Amino acid sequence: MIRVGVAGATGKMGREVCRAVHDDPDLELVAAVSRSADGQRLDALLGLEGSDVVASGTIESFLDAGVEVAVDFTGPAFAPEHVNWGIANGVHVVVGTTGFEIDPAWADQDRVGILVAPNFAIGAVLMMDFADRATRLMPDAEIIELHPLTKVDAPSGTALATAERIAAARRGQRDDVPIHSVRLPGLVAHQEVIFGATGQTLTIRHDTTDRTAFMPGVLMAVKAVVARPGLTRGLEAILELPA
Repeated sequence: MIRVGVAGATGKMGREVCRAVHDDPDLELVAAVSRSADGQRLDALLGLEGSDVVASGTIESFLDAGVEVAVDFTGPAFAPEHVNWGIANGVHVVVGTTGFEIDPAWADQDRVGILVAPNFAIGAVLMMDFADRATRLMPDAEIIELHPLTKVDAPSGTALATAERIAAARRGQRDDVPIHSVRLPGLVAHQEVIFGATGQTLTIRHDTTDRTAFMPGVLMAVKAVVARPGLTRGLEAILELPA
């Protein structure tokens, strides 16, 4: 059983991660970081029946709890610090936070596994894979991504990752792929890639209507990262999608 700690445990994504880890028979939720809920029990906060985890305001609590994998859904100001903390303390890290630059040095260490993914929804990963394939025959494309007003980064990490794949497929630069960001209430996470060619268009779209859609991918990442020292970008390597 893998001992898991969640940073950002009382945020919208962190709450779902805590519930998913708590319910998985192969994982054990042993620690949680939430500055706003420091000292409060997760059973009362999140309805985790049988949990005795008390939220802490600092990630140092992960050491006392014997955390093996830290899951980060905090913010771009904290996620890099948490990864560096994991490297220094021998704790594997799964990062779902976006809006920051990945440190190239993370790939040079072989002590812990670090998995950083812009999107943990399986459908979103497939959407990016399909867009990559379509680019080889229809290279003209634009991206529209839609998220709630509370999302702090624009464009989204998923849109940037998609643009990188499109640019690589047509041997260009990421900035050459137009991205349109929409921020409105009522949205969760949505993206479409529109391809244009003579007399036709092709649209590949993925819609997330509930944050539980991300949880199967998060759980897969937590279980896989312990056997993947170094840096892994995205879920593609775990899903082993055909080339």
